[in-house]
Amino acid sequence: MHIHGAPDEDDLRPIDPGILRRLLGYVAPYRLKVLASAAMMVVGSLTGLLPPYLLGVAIDRYITAGNLAGLTWVALIYVGVYLVHWLASYWQTYIMSWVGQKAIYAIRRDLFAQFQKLDVGFFQKHPTGVLISRATNDVEAMSELISGGIVEVINDVLTLAGIITIMFFLNVRLAVFSLLILPLVVLVATVFRGRVMIAYRDVRHKIAKMAANLQETISGVRVTQAFVREEANNERFSATNQENYRANMRAAYLFALFVPTVEIVGALGTAIVIWVGGSSVVHGLQQAAAAVGAVAGSAYLTPGELIAFLTYVTRFYQPIRDLVAVYNQTQQATAAAEKIFGILDTTPAVVDRAGAGEIEPVRGEIEFKDVSFSYVPGEPVLDGISFRAEPGQRVALVGPTGAGKTSIINLLGRFYDPQSGTVLIDGCDVRDVTQSSLRRQMAFVLQDTFLFSGTIEESIRFGKPEATREECVVAARTVGADQFIAKLPEGYDTQVEERGGKLSVGQRQLVSFARALLADPRVLVLDEATSSVDAYTEIIIQRAMGRLLEGRTCIIIAHRLSTVRDADLILVVDDGKIVERGRHADLMDQGGLYRRLYEMQFRQEPDEEPASAAANPDAGGRSEAEDV
Repeated sequence: MHIHGAPDEDDLRPIDPGILRRLLGYVAPYRLKVLASAAMMVVGSLTGLLPPYLLGVAIDRYITAGNLAGLTWVALIYVGVYLVHWLASYWQTYIMSWVGQKAIYAIRRDLFAQFQKLDVGFFQKHPTGVLISRATNDVEAMSELISGGIVEVINDVLTLAGIITIMFFLNVRLAVFSLLILPLVVLVATVFRGRVMIAYRDVRHKIAKMAANLQETISGVRVTQAFVREEANNERFSATNQENYRANMRAAYLFALFVPTVEIVGALGTAIVIWVGGSSVVHGLQQAAAAVGAVAGSAYLTPGELIAFLTYVTRFYQPIRDLVAVYNQTQQATAAAEKIFGILDTTPAVVDRAGAGEIEPVRGEIEFKDVSFSYVPGEPVLDGISFRAEPGQRVALVGPTGAGKTSIINLLGRFYDPQSGTVLIDGCDVRDVTQSSLRRQMAFVLQDTFLFSGTIEESIRFGKPEATREECVVAARTVGADQFIAKLPEGYDTQVEERGGKLSVGQRQLVSFARALLADPRVLVLDEATSSVDAYTEIIIQRAMGRLLEGRTCIIIAHRLSTVRDADLILVVDDGKIVERGRHADLMDQGGLYRRLYEMQFRQEPDEEPASAAANPDAGGRSEAEDV
């Protein structure tokens, strides 16, 4: 998805009727409302055209004749027309705004639902800030078209047609003179339309780029401060912000130039009307003064007709200017819609097969059969992975960073599908069952714990929304989280804020353990689950681990090898292959990679028991910059 530099050529294409029809398809369910609004538009347009004509009648028939009674009636009719016009305008605007917001609600709903279905790989390829911009700025561009643009188009077309009709009704010759300037108006509008379109497309690209920069900076603020990169980040954002400023100023300059240019052209048309129409009025008055009579005077304009005509000419260029603006708005909306529909039409890399069924409650037998996988074609991450975990077994994955450990659990949870080989649970290919039913059998406790905003209780029951407060408390007490929760001012009702910002790393990890326990999975995945906690918290977690793992198959990724010494099976992964397998003692006897990694971690502490490394939160490296 392009977010840098000038707009893509594809982004500058003319309006795509197919995209526009699809966008308007969101309006289709409210067609009766649209028809009601259209009726109000017709009434509004007609009543908007009457005042100049009434003004001319008032001058010619009543003011010049000194007929105050007739003038009073015209004035009352004038006020009544504007009152009807106001009511019609109000209802057309309100109804279309309602329709527009309903349509935009549906688009945002579909877009959010699609975000929930798309595979993990999609979000790694597309910056979060850009996706947020799609759901905000681009959707807003469509909202402006649906809520206001459609109304303006119909209004302007009706107004333009009505003005031309009345002008020809008042005076054919003067109407023809008035329209002589129209090609120049169209030329000016066309020239500016292209330039303004490019400018506003560039504005949207710069906004998306700035949003991506802002999101990344906020997410990484701790790293920024740790490496004293505040000034560098300020300069980087200032540059992006400056690009956005320049793009907006270019668009504002062109639009500011366009409006007065059209007004100048319109003034030229008005000048023609004043000269030609004024001459006609003068000649008519001269002949009337010479007592030629009403017949001679009827060939010329009256003062009232000239004033009415001038008013219509002045209004004539406004709808044209508005239609050009709406055309630009439509181009922006369809370009935005194309990007959003591109997301909506994206087929997730991982989808349920036709006829996929719900998986029955599993015993927890896991088997990988000759599995090979790559995120990028031609760059294998896993090669011929085969192993078997019996129900209730603890299987540890160890190895250097980037070896492929996280990729294995990604395939187990079916966040990705392998290019070859099979992943089985209880003998069932994970691709033959629905993703939701598969993942309900599992729970993941990751190194970087993510908690959604809300209370601690809501965080614990995230995987089991129907759980009671008592069940949440039991789960928290089992893993040792109840100790710190009880000390919080509001206990389980404490707000954890975004990403669990109010809690320490260890506290967030304990909450994630309680969350996993409450979900009662048959398969538990621990991805460096204790690497970020302090020694005391780790002891608490280790004590609770036996209860947490009881009766469950557990896949453990660990760099701190002391935490997996008691695993039933240790798989040593290196360069996408399982190079060693066995229990701790067996692997130590083999003297291979596992023993080298193990001794590397503890050679600085030769006189201490290896298990003491469990109290050192810095032993071993961080893992999973690795695969995901």
